[in-house]
Amino acid sequence: MKRAKMSKIQRVTRGNVTVKIYRLERPYYDGKRILWQVSDYSNGSRRLREFADHGHAMAEAERIARGLATGEAIAAGIRNSEAASYGRAMELLRPSGASLEIACATYAKAFDLLSGDAMIEAARFYSARRPDKITRRTVAEVLAELLAAKEARGKSDRYLADLRIRLGRFANDWPVDIGSIAGPDIQGWLARLKMAPRSVANFRTCLGTLFGFAESRGYVFEGGNPIAKVESIEISGDGVIEIYTPEELAKLLNNAPAAFVPFITIGAFGGLRTAEIERLEWQDVDLSGGFIEVKAAKAKTRSRRLVPITTNLAQWVRPSARPKGNVFEGYLSEARVVATKAAGIRWKHNGLRHSFCSYRLAQIQNAAQVALEAGNSPTMIFRHYRELVKPEQAKAWFSLAPSNTKRN
Repeated sequence: MKRAKMSKIQRVTRGNVTVKIYRLERPYYDGKRILWQVSDYSNGSRRLREFADHGHAMAEAERIARGLATGEAIAAGIRNSEAASYGRAMELLRPSGASLEIACATYAKAFDLLSGDAMIEAARFYSARRPDKITRRTVAEVLAELLAAKEARGKSDRYLADLRIRLGRFANDWPVDIGSIAGPDIQGWLARLKMAPRSVANFRTCLGTLFGFAESRGYVFEGGNPIAKVESIEISGDGVIEIYTPEELAKLLNNAPAAFVPFITIGAFGGLRTAEIERLEWQDVDLSGGFIEVKAAKAKTRSRRLVPITTNLAQWVRPSARPKGNVFEGYLSEARVVATKAAGIRWKHNGLRHSFCSYRLAQIQNAAQVALEAGNSPTMIFRHYRELVKPEQAKAWFSLAPSNTKRN
């Protein structure tokens, strides 16, 4: 095909700017075709833009001329400081390869979308959440790593079993990349458990441990722990303080398996938590010195404390005391069922510890000392246990001993 033949040139002038329009005759197999080319210098270098319609070519030339004329007018009035600013802007843009016009247009659009000058924050937010920066792991894989890490740090078998059971259930229901799970997903899953609020709260706590571990390992983007978006579980209605009467405790002790008696009495007369008693060893029970040592590694608060052994507590635990070994080595759930069924009473959640705090406060009238013995705060002791029982009931409680019960 022959080259196009250029003929007449038209010019569109605005101010000191002139844009040329070239008329071309391009031969085709069926004759000639007229085309129009507009000379465009708006990006700093010549570019010929081709149009089949003369009117369209003229309109584009008008637009280019107006734009260049406006730019020249602005440039003509620019001050030295502004010119220097322009130069610095061009240097800053050089690595990106973008023109100043494109950069300004992008900034203006981002400013509008973000409702303000927050481009840097938005860029940091996106950079931290880029998929290529997250290591992919399934929930089950992260759980296995978490359990291994906790075991290496010497966590108790009971604690590891609790994590394995609760988080194993979650892993079975979510066989996906842990980084893909959002707060609403967890919220919905907890709602479907159909459990008491306290149990749901325990599941939420375990999930917080799992996702916190995942975040620290880079399996969830930094600051993206979805548990932060999950509502806290209100357990006020499920957390009513329940205590045993001296008569109920006597029945429990009379019917409990012998191996379970130290567990019950240390909770009732020493105030140790269930988990603390399960971790307690006979080496920590100093009958001659009159104290039980709750070591920091075995305490919920991770603070060491000494619990006084009351006279009746010493009478209950002395027959079972050994040089070493765990104070309780059986299965807690099984022992509780046997004891409560034989006694004909209900096992009360945290009932032994709640009873100790209530009766001890009524006995000594000193919230700070009870808090120290129980490993709690004086505020919590005063708020939850004050005036639950009377001093004469406290006297009966701490008078319970093998000699005045049916168990001898």
